[in-house]
Amino acid sequence: MVRRFKKSDTDKVMQIWLNGNEDAHPFIPKEYWRSNFSMVREQLLQAEIFVCETEGEIHGFIGVVGEYIAGIFVEREYRSCGIGKQLLEYVKRIYGILSLSVYQKNERAVAFYSREGFSILSKELDEDTKETEYTMIWKKKR
Repeated sequence: MVRRFKKSDTDKVMQIWLNGNEDAHPFIPKEYWRSNFSMVREQLLQAEIFVCETEGEIHGFIGVVGEYIAGIFVEREYRSCGIGKQLLEYVKRIYGILSLSVYQKNERAVAFYSREGFSILSKELDEDTKETEYTMIWKKKR
């Protein structure tokens, strides 16, 4: 079930965020994610966050700021079980257009977003990590 984030979800969501980033981005030092942990925790309150839970346990979440997907994160043991797709479909019903940034080397995520109807709009260098990122976009079909 997908529902809105509650403040009491913060610790679980942040653990999923940290583990997800470390798993999906082995080409970026883990210290980068750990050093941004506190800032991201504060930014959670400025984003629209939706969590996916079963039997009261959160297994993934999606964060949206404006029409920008700040990230989709799913617990390791629940990946490839449809949770990311469920979260994405939920926000697609709310928004008519969505964009996101994804590291080029995160091939699994690039493939997922492509399958879900996103197309690459541009390619840039992320100054913080020195890694190439794609900006991808999705528009609701009329």
